[in-house]
Amino acid sequence: MPAVQHSVVPAAPAPHSPASLAALARDVAGDTARWEPLLRFTTPERFYTRLAVGADHEVWLLTWLPGQGTEIHDHGGSSGAFTVVRGELSEATFRPGAVTPPGTEPRRLTAGALRSFGPRYVHEVVNRGAAPAASVHAYAPALTAMSTYRHGVDGVLVLDRTEEVDR
Repeated sequence: MPAVQHSVVPAAPAPHSPASLAALARDVAGDTARWEPLLRFTTPERFYTRLAVGADHEVWLLTWLPGQGTEIHDHGGSSGAFTVVRGELSEATFRPGAVTPPGTEPRRLTAGALRSFGPRYVHEVVNRGAAPAASVHAYAPALTAMSTYRHGVDGVLVLDRTEEVDR
C-alpha cells in the first residue's frame, strides 16, 4: 500500500493586536537610522511618510510643529499604536455618542511614551508644546479610511465625515 502524502498548509499569521503593534512601533522607533534622515517639518500641513508596509500592517512617521494636530478621528476599523520619538504631544480620547466631561485634560505624551488601541478608538493628537515633535505609528490592517468627528450643539460627539486614505 503506497504512503499517503499530506500537504501541509502553513498557518495564517495571527492578526496584529494592539500589543503587537505597540512592539512594532517601539522597534521601528528604536531604529533611528531608519527614520531620522526622513524628518521634515512643514506648514501648513504636517509631514508624514510611510516607513514600512506589509500584507497585514503599515508603519508611518509623522512630524508635528507647535500647534499642529489632528481632528478628532478614528482609524477606519484598524488597530494601532504610536510612540513619541521627539518632543511632546497631547492626546485626548473620546467616545462617539457620548458627551466629553467638562475639564477633561488631554494626556501629555513625552518622548518614549507609547499608546496602543483597538479598532474603535477615537482620539485627537496635538503638539501643544513649544518644540517640534515626531512620532512613529503602526496600524493593522493598513489604513483604508478614517472618520472625523465633531461635538454637536448638545456636546455629544457625532460623525462628521469619512474619507479614504491616500496610498
